[in-house]
Amino acid sequence: MAILALADSLGDMKNRLARMVVGTSRSGQPITAEDLGVSGALAVLMKDAIKPTLMQTLEGTPVFVHAGPFANIAHGNSSVLADKLALKLVGQDGFVVTEAGFGADIGMEKFFNIKCRASGLRPDAVVLVATVRALKMHGGGPNVSAGAPLPQEYTDENLGLVAGGCRSNLRKQIQIAHLFGVPVVVAINVFKTDTQAEIDLVCQIAKECGASDALPCSHWAQGGRGSLELAQAVKEAASKPSNFQLLYNTEMPIVEKIRTIAQKVYGADDIELSPEAKTKTDYYHQQGYGSLPICMAKTHLSLSHMPDKKGAPTGFVLPIRDVRASIGAGFIYPLVGTMSTMPGLPTRPCFYDIDLDPVTEEITGLF
Repeated sequence: MAILALADSLGDMKNRLARMVVGTSRSGQPITAEDLGVSGALAVLMKDAIKPTLMQTLEGTPVFVHAGPFANIAHGNSSVLADKLALKLVGQDGFVVTEAGFGADIGMEKFFNIKCRASGLRPDAVVLVATVRALKMHGGGPNVSAGAPLPQEYTDENLGLVAGGCRSNLRKQIQIAHLFGVPVVVAINVFKTDTQAEIDLVCQIAKECGASDALPCSHWAQGGRGSLELAQAVKEAASKPSNFQLLYNTEMPIVEKIRTIAQKVYGADDIELSPEAKTKTDYYHQQGYGSLPICMAKTHLSLSHMPDKKGAPTGFVLPIRDVRASIGAGFIYPLVGTMSTMPGLPTRPCFYDIDLDPVTEEITGLF
C-alpha cells in the first residue's frame, strides 16, 4: 500500500516492487523480490490497482480515492498519482485538497518529509481540522470508553477545557506545520453540542497561535455551503508567499533524523534506542539505506509515545524499540515504544453482523 501511494508511474511502481527486501542471505546481504524473479508478476497483479478511482461527493464534486497506508505505521497519505492527476484536471487556477491521516505530528509530518520528497509537489496551505470535543480532552477532560455515554464536560459548555486544549495541543499542531514554512488555516468541525462561545474561543486562540485564519465548518450538515468561508480562507492563505522547507536532510545519519523528528515535532528531550534498534541502524547504513527518509510508527493518541499523555507533553525521552526498513516504499520506520505494526482489529469481526436480504436487496449491519 505504501508503494502504491508513493509510485508516480507504472515503471516506478515496478522498480519499487523489485527492490522490496524479503529476506537476508547467510552472508548478511538483502534478498529482494527481483532476486527471486517475482517482480514482474507483482507488477502484473498491481497493474490496475495503480489507476486512481474517480468518485464524486453527494454534490457532484470529483474525488479520487486511491491508496490507504495507515498513518501510524506507514505514511498515511493518498497517492502521488491521484494528486498529480487532480492537479492536471483542475488547471492552473484550481485547487486540490489532499488528505494526510491523523494529526500534524504523524500524517502531516510524513506528508511533507516522505510524500513531498518523493513527488516533488509543494503544498500552498495546511488545513488543520479540530473539534471542540478533542480540544476539551487535550485540555484535561476525562477519557471516553467505547460505547459509554459522553461525560458532561463534552456536551456542556466548558471554556476552561477548551482554552487548555487550544493553548497546548492546538498550539503545538500549528507550530509543527510552521516548521515546514506553510500557512495554516484551522477548520473547526462543529458538533451540535458546541456553543458559540466555545467556537469563538477556538478561533481566537488559533489566530493568537499563528494560524492565518480559523473558522467553524458545518459541512456535515450543510454540504459545501457549510464550508464556503473555509474555502475562501484557504484561497487567501494559499495566495500568500510560503517558505516551504523539509525538516531534515536525508543524508543525515538515521539516528539524527529520528532525533530531529522526536525533538522538533513531538517535543521530546531526546531519544533512546534499544540495543536491537542500534544494531539495525548500523546494518541499514552498511547496506546503503542510510539516506532514506524516516517514517515513525507511533501512537496517534498523543504527541508523545504514551497514549494517555494529552495536550503537548514535554520532558520525556522517546524510546525506539526497533528500526525496520521498507525499501520498496523507500523509508526507514522506527517502532516507537509499544507501537504494533498490526492493524487494531476487534476480537469479533464486524462481518458477522453484515447481511443481505435476497428479496429486497436491503443491506443490514453495514453501519
